[in-house]
This record gives sequence, C-alpha cells and structure tokens, in this order.
Amino acid sequence: MTVDAIKSVAVVGAGTMGQGIAQVCAAAGYKVLLYDIQPDLISNALERIRKNLVTLVEKGKITAAQKDSVTALITPVSDFRQLQVELVIEAVIEKLEVKQKIFAELEKINDQSCILTTNTSSIPITQIAASLKYPQRFAGLHFFNPAPAMKLVEIVKGTATTDETVQLLFQLAQKLSKQAVLAQDSPGFIVNRVARHYYVEALKLLEENVADFKTIDALLRATGFKMGPFELMDLIGVDVNFSVTTSMFNAFHHDPKFRPSRIQQQKVDAGHHGRKTGKGFYDYE
Repeated sequence: MTVDAIKSVAVVGAGTMGQGIAQVCAAAGYKVLLYDIQPDLISNALERIRKNLVTLVEKGKITAAQKDSVTALITPVSDFRQLQVELVIEAVIEKLEVKQKIFAELEKINDQSCILTTNTSSIPITQIAASLKYPQRFAGLHFFNPAPAMKLVEIVKGTATTDETVQLLFQLAQKLSKQAVLAQDSPGFIVNRVARHYYVEALKLLEENVADFKTIDALLRATGFKMGPFELMDLIGVDVNFSVTTSMFNAFHHDPKFRPSRIQQQKVDAGHHGRKTGKGFYDYE
C-alpha cells in the first residue's frame, strides 16, 4: 500500500473527534464514509461540519465551492459492512474491548492491505492490536481537538507496526496538512502524558479549596495559556477527559500522580460533559 493508493477513508465514530477528522480528510480530497452505531450522531456530525464550513466561508478562509466539495465527499453510513476502504480511522469511546471488537470486524470486511488506525488518547496500541491477524498494518493516528484547527498529529507505533506503515502515515499527515510526530507505544503517548497534569493538578487545587475553578482558569490564562484547564476540559468533553485520566491511572498501575478526580467523576455522573451538553464546569445554556 502506498499513500497514493488511498482514495477512501472510513471514520468510525461520529462524535466530536470523528466529525473533525472526517472534515479534515474530506478537505484533503478523500472520499469519507462516516459511521456511527447511533444514526442521530451521524446527522448531528454532518450538521456541525456544515456549520463549521459555513463559518470558514464567512471568514474568507475557503470558498463556497470548496465548502460544497468537502460536504459532497462525506457520506453517512449506517451499515458497517459498507466500510470497505483503504484506510480506517477509529474514534469511538475509550474502551479497549469496544475498539478490539470494531477492528476485528473491520479486518473481516477489508483487504489485508487496508491500514487500520485508532485515534485513542491513552490506550496502548499494542494492546488494541493484540487480537488482530495483521497487527503490522495497525497504528495510532492521534488527532487533537478541534481536529480541523490543530496541526499536530501523533503517529504511534505498536510493537508489531511496521516502518512501512509508519512512513505511509507520515505521508498521509502531510497530505492532510498536519505536522506529524512519532511516538513509541506508552499510555498517553507524548502530549496527553505531559498535559494530564494540567488537568489533574488543577482539579486537586479545586478539591482542596485552594481556589475556585474560574480563578484557576483566569490565572493560567494570565500566564500565557490560551485556555484554562477547566475551559479546556469543557471543550474536550469532561467525560472524555475523565476517561483518558482513568485509563492512564490504570495503565500506570495506579500511580497517584494520575489519580482521577472525584469532582470530575460527579460531573460525568450528572451528565455535565461540557460544551456539547450545555453544561460542564461552566454553563453554556
């Protein structure tokens, strides 16, 4: 498989990351099949992509013709068996067993040359690939939120991932106008491992009543960060952020420095997941 042989891409998962990745791939000229087990998430994703593109037109960053072209390249798919492509990017919930089941099914319906990738933020690539027949063509392709705006992509090499697969993904990242970096397989990879403490320590300050969350955000913005940790958690999704922290806490054998926050757990239990639900640490309604 060469990068020029990739004509169609399947994006599995139509949540915040999935819709952003679908937009990025379509903007680069790829035919995109967008799948989710929940049909309403697909329609919501398509509407958000349309709104994003309209905003870009209004700002003069793309033309109306380019907007129409990108929209036309994204096809909603409700039948998993239709996902016969040259490249798959999975962006579903951070649960190992769910991802393994998806990739096992994808292997059954695709040629063995098909490149399979995961957008996981924290689960080791080798672990996900353990049950695959062809783990050599499997790798991490980790985009950051919002995917259309964030330039960085982490390419994560599992134990069995070949150098050829890694090089192909570097070439793909270039076509997607992204800056790729190689990360070896480790929980959280590079960015999430370093950034985890931006959230974890901020939550500890809140738990210990050192300051309220608005004050913590304001102080960190004043030091040069574009967004405070609580604003960023709301943007990413409080549930997603909590899931990544929990995954890393378990992967590092309950190292206290990755301990999930009880306050964040309460937010997740209450359904206060951030901007996408209208309420997180801040109220968006």
